[in-house]
Amino acid sequence: MSLGTYTPKPGAAPLPRMIAAQTAFETRMLLRNGEQLLLTVVIPSLLLVLFSTVDILTLPTATTGGSGKAVDFLAPGVLALAVMSTAFTGQAIATGFERRYGVLKRLGASPLPRWALMSAKTLSVLATEVLQIVLLTVIAFALGWSPHGNPASVLLLLVLGTAAFSGLGLLMAGTLKAEATLAAANLVFLLLLVGGSVIVPLDRFPDGVRSVLALLPISALSDGLRDVLQHGAGVPWGDLGILAVWAVLGLGAAARLFRWD
Repeated sequence: MSLGTYTPKPGAAPLPRMIAAQTAFETRMLLRNGEQLLLTVVIPSLLLVLFSTVDILTLPTATTGGSGKAVDFLAPGVLALAVMSTAFTGQAIATGFERRYGVLKRLGASPLPRWALMSAKTLSVLATEVLQIVLLTVIAFALGWSPHGNPASVLLLLVLGTAAFSGLGLLMAGTLKAEATLAAANLVFLLLLVGGSVIVPLDRFPDGVRSVLALLPISALSDGLRDVLQHGAGVPWGDLGILAVWAVLGLGAAARLFRWD
């Protein structure tokens, strides 16, 4: 037996391996959480099926360039809702309670750099969104969805929407107490579900209110996805611009104000 065969080799694992392991852990924890699954999977799926099959709202399908099916209007909005539920609501609540229980502080003292921990959380959000989008797309196709448009524009909208909501979620989780984050994140989710062009068109609101609601990230993401997937529009630069501004402001504020303990 050669000398040194069983000599310990202390030290941290390579950074990419640490990020991959933390990403897998964050994703497993998210998918095991019943409340998170309710927000990210159950509610969007139920809304899509319910409002596509039951005549509850009069939706602008046949008169706005769509095929006349409710699902063509609803599917893009529900995809936007799925992004918000994971990147904002779910991430804010989970991170807020991790901060309260000291998990973030302990992880911050581990060999995994803090920026790498945030990167792993972001990658976990993206992985969850892929599963959401696949599931909702399958349901929408089963309901007769007929999407149009450029997939690259859809991808760009989803990435910018994720960045915008992720920044806002981390900002809330890093500045408020966990209980306040739980209440505020759920309240914002409900308010934006109603007023964010997800299932209720913005033209149903008064002009002054509509102008304000159109500047929200959920409205920009919903309308941008709808322009591309329902109407076959090109790159929705206006909606992308709104999302980019929210992403810069949210991520910048989170990086500056986030407290680890």
